[in-house]
Amino acid sequence: MNTSTLAGAVAPPTRVRHRVVGLMLALAMITYLDRACIATLAPEIMRDLSLSKEQMSWVYSAFALAYAVFEVPTAWWADRMGTRRVLTRIVLWWSVFTMATAAAFSFTSLVVTRFLFGIGEAGAWPCVARTFSRWIPLAQRGRVQGIFFSGAHLAGGLTPMVALALSAWLGWRAVFIVFGLVGFGWAAVWYRYFRDDPAQHPAVNAAENAIIGEGRGPVAAGHEGWEYWRRLLAHRNTLPLCLAYIPNSCAFYFCITWLPTFLKEKHHFSSISLGLVSGLPLILAVAGDLFGGAATDWAVRRYGLRWGRAGVSAAGNTVAGFAMIGAAFVQHPLVAVGLISLAVAATMFTLGATWSTCLDIGGTHVGVVSAAMNTAGQIGSVFGPPVVIYLLRQFNDWNAPVIGIGILFLLGAACWSFIDPRDRVFD
Repeated sequence: MNTSTLAGAVAPPTRVRHRVVGLMLALAMITYLDRACIATLAPEIMRDLSLSKEQMSWVYSAFALAYAVFEVPTAWWADRMGTRRVLTRIVLWWSVFTMATAAAFSFTSLVVTRFLFGIGEAGAWPCVARTFSRWIPLAQRGRVQGIFFSGAHLAGGLTPMVALALSAWLGWRAVFIVFGLVGFGWAAVWYRYFRDDPAQHPAVNAAENAIIGEGRGPVAAGHEGWEYWRRLLAHRNTLPLCLAYIPNSCAFYFCITWLPTFLKEKHHFSSISLGLVSGLPLILAVAGDLFGGAATDWAVRRYGLRWGRAGVSAAGNTVAGFAMIGAAFVQHPLVAVGLISLAVAATMFTLGATWSTCLDIGGTHVGVVSAAMNTAGQIGSVFGPPVVIYLLRQFNDWNAPVIGIGILFLLGAACWSFIDPRDRVFD
């Protein structure tokens, strides 16, 4: 064989970026495993710790409050330090306090533990967005975001069945310990394998590095002081993007907090079937994640960046709104579950476009931009659980909070008419 021909051959691109996406997919699944299990175990926790529904709603909100407060600072740190170290700290911290939940002995101890758990998990999603902004070509970002969220929602949907099975065998406290241990293994693999810059990874060749860099902007100079935050908060895209994300967080948090109770009390599902039907919306959301990510990449190629992101997101929110409102009025239990599942799948259909918009307008500062959006979304997570109980008490009917979530979706759809992904925050 001619050695000169071999020497002159161009090496095919390596696929390290695919392994990075795999690690992010595993992170998504572990995140929702640890976050969603408490709702499934709530009846046992409430019984053992003598908690009321109102107290349990504040347990849920304690996590969301900490998550919201520490989201932007953690993302700001990741934008400067890189996600290799910051994500390692995040996963180790939240795994410790997932396990510490098993030691709760009162309402106060449980609230404090879940608040500390929320501090640990804050910034995880913006770190993922920043990782994708440095490792994924522009044309594939929607698809990759869809794959990432599909893993999260698949884990969230399967968690009720896994948690109930383990709880029946080991008890609810042991479930938190088992789930917490998984994060330690992920953190060790992540820190050993990942590099913040693809060019610094020893397994990335020049061909793959060129593919990754397609459409990626240069590393921008850092902004300091009030000017940095003024540009972020005063930009035309920031406020509508933040408002549009609130209904998504509200609906998701309803699924992992009060949905099992809603299905049991309003539609009288048995304990045996509850583990399956309460996880169904998030399992079906996987299809929304995957199709939505592919749809936004296709729409960007066909119609341009604005319609490819804003149009997909507005359409998904509109479908979600009408489906959720419809679920409040149907009497058949399985039809109600089906409509709620459709609503959740429709809003998850928008995630690829929504988070890709953060990458589009955030550039090098995507961590902080996506954290601002995610923090605003946590308004629905913080206040959602207690507001659900308040509306239930006021109207004595589960229809009230379900209709309220549907209306939020329609308002979110309207917000997308003001968002232009072509207009970057830090240019």
